[in-house]
Amino acid sequence: MFKGHPKGLIPAALANMGERFGFYTMMGILVLFLQAKFGLSGTNAGIIYGAFYFSIYILALVGGIIADRLQNYKGTIMVGLILMASGYAVLAVPTTTPVTNFNFFLTITVIGLFVIAFGNGLFKGNLQALVGQMYDNKEFGPKRDSGFSLFYAFINVGAIFAPLAAVGIRNWWLGKHSYIYDAGLPEQCHTFLGGKMEPTALANFQAYADKASGQVVTDLTTFSNDYLNVFNTGFHYAFGIAIIAMAISFTIYMTNKKNFPNPKVKAKAGEITDEIKMEAAEVKQRMYALLAVFGVVIFFWFSFHQNGLTLTFFARDYTLLRIGSYDFSAEIFQSMNPFFVVFLTPIVMGLFGWLRARNMEPSTPKKIAIGMGIASLGFVVMLFGSLGLPLFTDISTTHNGTPLLDAQKVTPFLLLGTYFILTVAELFISPMGISFVSKVAPPQYQGMMQGGWLGATALGNGLLFIGAILYESIPIWMTWGIFVVATAISMFTILFMIKWLERVAK
Repeated sequence: MFKGHPKGLIPAALANMGERFGFYTMMGILVLFLQAKFGLSGTNAGIIYGAFYFSIYILALVGGIIADRLQNYKGTIMVGLILMASGYAVLAVPTTTPVTNFNFFLTITVIGLFVIAFGNGLFKGNLQALVGQMYDNKEFGPKRDSGFSLFYAFINVGAIFAPLAAVGIRNWWLGKHSYIYDAGLPEQCHTFLGGKMEPTALANFQAYADKASGQVVTDLTTFSNDYLNVFNTGFHYAFGIAIIAMAISFTIYMTNKKNFPNPKVKAKAGEITDEIKMEAAEVKQRMYALLAVFGVVIFFWFSFHQNGLTLTFFARDYTLLRIGSYDFSAEIFQSMNPFFVVFLTPIVMGLFGWLRARNMEPSTPKKIAIGMGIASLGFVVMLFGSLGLPLFTDISTTHNGTPLLDAQKVTPFLLLGTYFILTVAELFISPMGISFVSKVAPPQYQGMMQGGWLGATALGNGLLFIGAILYESIPIWMTWGIFVVATAISMFTILFMIKWLERVAK
């Protein structure tokens, strides 16, 4: 599979696995942690979640500019790894829940998130730029798309285990204190402690508390305080696992640092570089093409990255967390996306290879457009699967609603099928987009343009909170309908520009 690819590809992917581990740890538990720790509404938790993921990607643009200016990609990447580990350390320190000082502890949490985001910004785009530079020659150039597909699949190996590890640590800590995991209990505990629970909801809360503790709970106030504290301490320890992953990535990176390429623009004296050979008009066309693609993919990422927000809410609130006799946690669904990435990448690569052999392989822009159409299909599945479900306000104890009984919830295979479809879309878009940027970006702007791709992702993430607002205010099926429209707009816009993009990418 790796035959014919640069030797630095595998070490670069391994060095990126720790970042992916942390990323999917946050994808799986961050928004649920914010609600369980601070009693935030879905909208407010969604604003922080969206701001965090916006920062991760927009700071990649800053990181790219820093590396381009310093001409020190490797040093910038190293600092990024250290900062990410430091941010996770801030979140890993257990603090008592319910919090004694809401503003102080929420501020500390936000600072930790910013440190992670800044470190990620220094790391992510610049490592991708180094991978792109491995293919900037006649020997490896034809395999650029497949190289980025392999890179993308390999780094997701770490992502598969992140939610599993986080859930395992949290549930182990609950079990150590003789509690059973219940996704809906933190909200109910906060509602009860706030004195806002209606009589019907109170009776249900008593039943859930008895089940979670394995005995009749005689003091719901003591139970609520203790369950919240144990539940969130488990989350804190889960963040600590990401530090170990970052340490492993740091070790791999430092061991293989000398094998990674140096920036192309840092040419030896007298050497003719691509920057000199490329005319100003061509540089301008390439930049315009990249900016056009960046503008379009904003709508895709606004929809796709709902997996850590509204799709996670849906897993907690509307999905039966049981298959046969096996019970599982809402966060487990976040392992499905990276698992499908690893599983499907060889299949998608095989398909592209089969088409290439027959001179039928779609261009990189066409692959991106196809991926957006597939993403739209994924949200169509969610739309039809959610028809007839009650409003969120009808099932939330915060809004005096009554949580759904297991018999009223949808099958987990709805989310599993959706994640499968969205992952296929991702494989047509994300690695292809990175490949497109590395192919089209002028040599002197490699880091900045990789940061630009991530910056477009940032803008999409900055809009994520809209999904949380919709989730809590309109029928669930209509929420998914918004994302059907957003991804469809992305697809048709790319198709409209396809000939121009193909011409620029030659």
